[in-house]
Amino acid sequence: MKTFYGRANPTTGALDWVEESEEYDYHQEIARSCYADMLHDHDRNKKYYEGIRAAVTRVKARGEKVIVLDIGTGTGLLSMMAVTAGADFCYAVEVFKPMAEAAQCIVEKNGFSDKIKIINKHSTDVTVGPDGDMQVKANVLITELFDTELIGEGALPSYEHAHQNLMQDRCEAVPHRATVYAQLVESELLWSWAQLQPVEVEGARLVPPPAVGRCAGAHAVCDIQLSQVSPASFTPLGPVCTMFTVDFSKPVSSAFQAHSSQFVAQSSGRAQVVLSWWDLDMDPSGSIVCTMAPSWTYQEPKMWRDHWMQSVYFLPVESQVTEGEELSLMVCHDDYSLWYSLQRTSCEKLQRGSQTEAPPSRPCCTCQAHLVWTRPRFGELNDRRRTESYISALRSVKDSVCLSVSDGSLLPVFAHMLGAKKVRRFHLTDTLLEIRLEQLTSNDVGGEQISVLMGEPYFSTSLLPWHSLFFWYCRTALAGLLRPNASILPRAASLHMVAVEFQDLWRIRAPCGTCEGFDVTPMDEMVQRSLDFHESREAEPHPLWEYPCRALTQSTAAMTFDFTQCLPQQPISTQGSLSFIREGRCHGVALWMEYHLTDDITVSAGLTGPINEQGDCEWSRHRKQGVYFFGSPWEISGDGRAAVSYSFTFEPSLGDIRMDFTVTSQ
Repeated sequence: MKTFYGRANPTTGALDWVEESEEYDYHQEIARSCYADMLHDHDRNKKYYEGIRAAVTRVKARGEKVIVLDIGTGTGLLSMMAVTAGADFCYAVEVFKPMAEAAQCIVEKNGFSDKIKIINKHSTDVTVGPDGDMQVKANVLITELFDTELIGEGALPSYEHAHQNLMQDRCEAVPHRATVYAQLVESELLWSWAQLQPVEVEGARLVPPPAVGRCAGAHAVCDIQLSQVSPASFTPLGPVCTMFTVDFSKPVSSAFQAHSSQFVAQSSGRAQVVLSWWDLDMDPSGSIVCTMAPSWTYQEPKMWRDHWMQSVYFLPVESQVTEGEELSLMVCHDDYSLWYSLQRTSCEKLQRGSQTEAPPSRPCCTCQAHLVWTRPRFGELNDRRRTESYISALRSVKDSVCLSVSDGSLLPVFAHMLGAKKVRRFHLTDTLLEIRLEQLTSNDVGGEQISVLMGEPYFSTSLLPWHSLFFWYCRTALAGLLRPNASILPRAASLHMVAVEFQDLWRIRAPCGTCEGFDVTPMDEMVQRSLDFHESREAEPHPLWEYPCRALTQSTAAMTFDFTQCLPQQPISTQGSLSFIREGRCHGVALWMEYHLTDDITVSAGLTGPINEQGDCEWSRHRKQGVYFFGSPWEISGDGRAAVSYSFTFEPSLGDIRMDFTVTSQ
């Protein structure tokens, strides 16, 4: 059965009605789910397997049958591990129906259907009894309910319910315990993602409104690959603190809790940011540990996982601390989220371990800016080099009539400070000219024609780099209001590409086949079926600064879009090829936009510097780039005899770019 869906087109700004299968949403969910990343995480799998063996052994040593409850079973991998380790029976709970069906196939394929029962329910709906989902309560609890923040996927309520309703009193749990760590740091880079900084414009200082400076910001965690943030980018103000632990083998509470850790400041600086991660102890002794710590905290070998990263929390208020000062870092959590605060402590209270104040409430945005701008957007607006490029390009706006088309942009303010006679701005989400773009008249811009049309361009609805071409649609709709010699900023944009070898990101799309000795090909087949849906075969957005890759070709501008001209009626097509110049395994193509503000000023939303001899790339932290994954990787010799051929077609009527890539060899 097919259904019509209304879908906002981020490039054209129009509401498109499209006919899709009723299964479209869940196919998209599966295609982008990155299930394979967890199965490719050998360290995680190995530690879980060791912990499960130990738990089964402890229960058998008590003379009991081993009954396992596996919550969030996914593929059924952990249940199969438990049966292999000697468990008598497993109840494997999975709420997502397609995944539960795949788990059933995997369990049958591996010959465990007599020992594992797949239950397609939320764990809080599972019943126990002769007519229930479970015949008896379990004595081993296995879960993988964690996210980067540990508790963000509802782990605490699920554990709480399981202990109250589904588990025996003396039960074992794998993992047995989680420990949350945190470190207070000063970091100009990370703090730029939380608060708007002053800007210098032609000798004048533009300062954010007091309401923005006083705002505690958004409470949501900032989850990133902290291993890709160089230790040179921050100054530790204290040691790594143990904030709290959760023992999963005992009843767990999802109620509000506060924990504090006292320490002496090891250096002076501005307390701005808390870096946080957690470890899992798979057994009571703590001898089997799966750590989420960033790679710069331990020696080789380095581990990579994308399903669990690290957390960055921004303190509600920036404050100065002095080396030797006694401090208390407090973390509070409810059932789904954490937040941090910093307190001063006296020597006496430090010795007693007392808290100096009542636990703070969860911070919330009061200035509205944190509701409009994302963390990367704050960083983009605080990028001094980028800002100077726009200011340089705008120096000719004196006595002009300007219209800005971008979301949450500071360009109108810059234009005003540079002497523009009139400035108006049109936003998709924060419309100061509160009418549709095509309905604008000269009266809306003071009865004069527009002499400068400007945009970064940035739109909050954009997902892929080329969605910013919405600026071109706006420029075309406004053609009747522009002076004949009007300046368009940026003058043009270009779509760039480079073929790459990913260090680790390839894992999210690679089939698993066999995982820890178990055949999980039904999951691979499920994912492939979802990837075969048309939208799932396109490029997908990723912040490549978090995912190292090597360029195997030169980068090139594959398409150019001339904003000084109106949008063409006919499709724009281009094709070409790039020779491979480095040896490696090509996983796909990275794509990004560059904006040509003037003939000699360009701002890149992708590569921020030249590719070095080894092929290492430096990417913008402000915007996501597009990644087109090949169905399977290509082994490249780097002798110049192989090339990646490409073709792009921009369909103005659809606002979409169709692309195709083929690796060829001579």
